[in-house]
Amino acid sequence: MSRTDASAGAAPGSSLDAARRTRELASATDGSTADLLVVGLGATGAGVALDAAARGLSVVAIDAHDLAFGTSRWSSKLIHGGLRYLAAGQFDVAHESAVERGVLMTRTAPHLVAAQPFVLPLTPLVSRGQASLAWAGFRAGDMLRLAARTPRQVLPVPRRLAAAEARLLAPAVRTEGLRGGLLSWDGKVTDDARLVTALARTAAAHGARVLTRVRALRLDAGGARFRDELTGEEGEIRARAVVNATGVWAGGLVEGLRVRPSRGTHLVLRSRRLGSLPAGLHIPVPGETNRFVLVLPQGDGRTYVGLTDEPVEGEIPDEPDVPETDIGFLLDVLGSVLDTPVRRDEVDGAFAGLRPLLDTSAPGSAGERTSDISRRHAVLTSGEGVVTVVGGKLTTYRRMAEDAVDAAVAAHRLPAGPSPTAALPLVGAAEPAALRRLPAPTRLVRRYGTEATAVHALAERDRSLAEPVIPGHPVTRAELLWAVRHEAALVPSDLLDRRTRIGVVPHDRAEALETAREMLARG
Repeated sequence: MSRTDASAGAAPGSSLDAARRTRELASATDGSTADLLVVGLGATGAGVALDAAARGLSVVAIDAHDLAFGTSRWSSKLIHGGLRYLAAGQFDVAHESAVERGVLMTRTAPHLVAAQPFVLPLTPLVSRGQASLAWAGFRAGDMLRLAARTPRQVLPVPRRLAAAEARLLAPAVRTEGLRGGLLSWDGKVTDDARLVTALARTAAAHGARVLTRVRALRLDAGGARFRDELTGEEGEIRARAVVNATGVWAGGLVEGLRVRPSRGTHLVLRSRRLGSLPAGLHIPVPGETNRFVLVLPQGDGRTYVGLTDEPVEGEIPDEPDVPETDIGFLLDVLGSVLDTPVRRDEVDGAFAGLRPLLDTSAPGSAGERTSDISRRHAVLTSGEGVVTVVGGKLTTYRRMAEDAVDAAVAAHRLPAGPSPTAALPLVGAAEPAALRRLPAPTRLVRRYGTEATAVHALAERDRSLAEPVIPGHPVTRAELLWAVRHEAALVPSDLLDRRTRIGVVPHDRAEALETAREMLARG
């Protein structure tokens, strides 16, 4: 345990800061050879780094930007049980999703992943036949929960709601003609980028060298040519095996791989616009039998509304723009169930992520709609021996990582046993009863788990750190300072756009920028 970890209350060996990055980048490029180089530090890449390090392999993991810079910070924050895949006949994907949801909720990250209730309001736009179909789906989803051995205490069973109950849980929904509702449950992560941060820090605690702002320029089976994006210096990282976990950018590093990105857009609304929302909402998309717009209260004064599923053509951007057509679509579907539709000028922000779907269609063909492409993941080994993992979804990152490391171990005869990650708690994890006893605010416990007491102690020792970063938002200066000292935050965008979600509202981001710079200097 380092002196910094011990004195600050961080998990032993898990603290990532600028000084550690400098040391470990030097050791990764000194001519020695690591067992495994991981390129990409989203959920899957960070999961690969943890899986390999937990098996005793020496690991270097790099990303051109930051932890969770790409798709892994733009999800709906849901840990799905696989109901949509069950409806599409993808039984193996559905079962895998339910199993991995249970792993997160009961063993590896109960501090970050909890049950989220959803109401499907039975408005006049939902026919009785559609309601019956949805109810059958929710019951089938509960069977998935049972097959995955997730206790009912963790995920309650679905049930029908009377109209009065539906109005209580969904007060913004139009009451005229409301017949009731359907209540279902799924998993929800407090924040997807925080999950990735926990994965990366847990990997670091097992000895992985986790290096952000290090861009892979070229890959082969023996390692990578890289550029340090902070200094511009270039060099080589040698490794016995390489895993490409760069998501939608994977095809740019390995020839012959075709990824078909799909854009998922969310709107950001002030929560007061929709009133108190004890539950999220499922709103059926007109003309679709198995597609919903989701209303997702975040607990920080904001509510997300998403999401779209649109193909993206051409060059893949670092950060996707949100087209007005996506915003209009989401507002239209949302407005179909509200007493007072949300106006365009009431949208405080919007964000879009790109799903890395594997394109299996014949070259030159139109292919399937992106919404119809399977969410199965694939692990592919190139002729040169580079292992690429692509496809899948946030919920199944652990299984994707395990399969990728299995492939690298087999292809390159690395000295490693089976994966232990299904039973390996992430940084901050503890039994729910132990988390409830922590002497720290509940909001911090849901974001930091057992480390919440250390974050809270920062603010107790220095009351200036207890101040919110911006008025009306719960994130404090102490959380920014913690991110600089322990969570690999190197620049303001790391703090505002990923370690916290202040940046999803442009006005809030601008207001918080100076404080972010101050905390970086203080770190």
